[in-house]
Parts: sequence; structure tokens; C-alpha cells
Amino acid sequence: MRLSNRDRKPMFSFIYSLAGIIFILGIIAFILEINQFDIFGRKAWVLLAVPLLIFCVLYILGRPIFEYDSDGLALNFRNNHILYLLAKKNLKDEFPKYKLIKFNIIHVFFFKRLYVYITSKKSHVLILKYDISFLGRKQMKDLKFSLSKVVKTNRENRYKNNTVTD
Repeated sequence: MRLSNRDRKPMFSFIYSLAGIIFILGIIAFILEINQFDIFGRKAWVLLAVPLLIFCVLYILGRPIFEYDSDGLALNFRNNHILYLLAKKNLKDEFPKYKLIKFNIIHVFFFKRLYVYITSKKSHVLILKYDISFLGRKQMKDLKFSLSKVVKTNRENRYKNNTVTD
């Protein structure tokens, strides 16, 4: 199954551009407020606080582009950012399906994150984190279904392997 929200990249670009314009206009309004107009008085800091709050929210939401591919014998995850200014490191992970132990989706208000637990060569558990805040409801449902299917298959295979060897 393939899942991607790359088709909404123009919308994400628009949102980030609009936030940048609001930030620049807020700085200009703050400078003019202090030097010329004095309409807000001591509350002029609001002109900078609102755009900074918008940028903080966009930064917390994380990387907007998420791609998932479970076709074949491997799982592919890719999580990219649009802006290089706010960019956290782009993630690209590929591993065999049999290494997937479990997954967990954290959903707090408007913030969503996917935690994928996989086994490593030395029987350690690695936790991979992906920002999925910009996925739609149907995409979230499809992602959960696909990952649940892989986890269920892996559990059945581990159970069969343990009972055969015992």
C-alpha cells in the first residue's frame, strides 16, 4: 500500500508563505507602532507575539510531507519538510517488514506523531519517529490498517516459529 500527501505540497507552501508574510508585516507594524503611531501603547508586543506563535505552531507540527510504502518485502517511510529555514532533518527509512514489532500513534490536539518500533541486528528495539500532523483522516485510517496488518502477520510468524522449534 502506498500513502502520500505530496499532492498537497502547494497548500503547505501557501501556508508557510502566508506565515512568513504575516511575520514580516508584524515586524513592520511593530516598528511603525513604536516609532510613529503608538496606538497599542504598551501592548505593541502583540504585533510580534502573534506571528511568532504561528511559526512556533508550524515548527511543532513538524515535517508536512509524509510518504509510506508497504509494497514488496520492505517498509519505506519518508518525512520531508518544505522550508529549509525551519527544516528539521528529513527522514528516510527502509527496513524489512519482519522487523516491525509494533507502532504507536500519539494524537494531542492538532499534533500527531507516529512511533515505529523495530528490531535491530543485536536484538535491540529501535524507535523511529515521524510527524504525521498533516495527514487526513482517511490517510490515518489507511496507515493504521496497513501497519496493523504487518504487525499481525509478524506476530503470527513469530508464534509459528516458536511453536515449531519447541
